[in-house]
Amino acid sequence: MNVTAEIAVAAARLVVEEGLEYAAAKRKAAGELQRRGSARAELPANEAVEDQVREHLALFHADDQPGELRALRELARQWMRRLADFRPHLAGAVWRGTATRRSAVLLDLYCDDPKAAEIALLDAGVRYDTETQSRSLGEPVQLLVVQAPSRELGAHVPVVLALHDHDDQRGALRPDARGRSWRGDLAALERLLADGEVAG
Repeated sequence: MNVTAEIAVAAARLVVEEGLEYAAAKRKAAGELQRRGSARAELPANEAVEDQVREHLALFHADDQPGELRALRELARQWMRRLADFRPHLAGAVWRGTATRRSAVLLDLYCDDPKAAEIALLDAGVRYDTETQSRSLGEPVQLLVVQAPSRELGAHVPVVLALHDHDDQRGALRPDARGRSWRGDLAALERLLADGEVAG
């Protein structure tokens, strides 16, 4: 197995066991392997990490993960309905079907005025934290993080709202190298839930 493939395997474990997003998991996995003496190598594509995540889930979490995924998707549906004015799209592991109870629900919001989403949360009495996510290209993205209760999971789940300009929605549904989308709107999520599909 070459080093890039080793990074994919190690990153997948971090995604499942620590709830890391792919970019952070790849960087951490590469750093750990280098400290153990591995050579520097190109980071794997997200699709390669996702393949390893699915293998890891099938081996170690086949009994629990489908129910946890459905609970997270139900929570996502609640918040997408609640934030319908901001054109929410579900992204990340919950959309792609690889989420566990350690995963956050990632919602991309496409706003004419990003402040409007904050105002809507404040008006509804919803408490949230703010963070900033840097991007390799373009301006950083502002994140609003809500700790939302999930009765099915018996825990609070981070619902991460990424605030984008309305015009950014045009490229949001660009597919991956295999023709699958990285995110979906409420109608697409409803279809997954109705059909019992795993992958988005």
